[in-house]
Amino acid sequence: MPRTRRLIIGLGNPGEAYAGTRHNVGFMVADAVAEKTGLRLEPARGNVLLGWGSWRGCPFGVAKPMTYMNLSGQAVQALVRRFGLDPGDLLVVYDDLNLPPGKLRLRPGGSAGGHNGVQDIIDRLGTDAFPRLRLGIGHDFPRGGQVDYVLAPFDPEQQRLIEEVLPVACDAALTFVTDGLTTAMNRFNRR
Repeated sequence: MPRTRRLIIGLGNPGEAYAGTRHNVGFMVADAVAEKTGLRLEPARGNVLLGWGSWRGCPFGVAKPMTYMNLSGQAVQALVRRFGLDPGDLLVVYDDLNLPPGKLRLRPGGSAGGHNGVQDIIDRLGTDAFPRLRLGIGHDFPRGGQVDYVLAPFDPEQQRLIEEVLPVACDAALTFVTDGLTTAMNRFNRR
């Protein structure tokens, strides 16, 4: 069992059909963190891709639930139980319609804000008190078009903004690992 108290969990939908879509920005951040730190994400118990390593002397993990987005809580609950983690040890990374593309926000907890994957985590953990890193994907869709919007690829301008923010989001997640949420919020919520 790894010696860790921090786990970065990127939310998304598994499969090639969803790669590069707005709803998979959490997976993109998880992959960026794994690449930067040399982690290899491999299939693990609980229907998840998982890797453990350390960054600047701090042990941590990166996980990508392989359930569909709306069932993300299944994998998160299994990880919390298996590794004896507290909800405050997690950093859940996901897309947010209420932030413009390319913006990010860290917060210590709160409501799901209409995000079904986050709501499933709240329901299964029995708390909304877990850290989050939200990446903006905007909300440029007609009434009733939310599902099609989040499951579509970024348009070229949004893609450019996401590519610019991914390294920043990666640094924010790793600051959470090494220095905690308050420092990460103070450093990255100002941008």
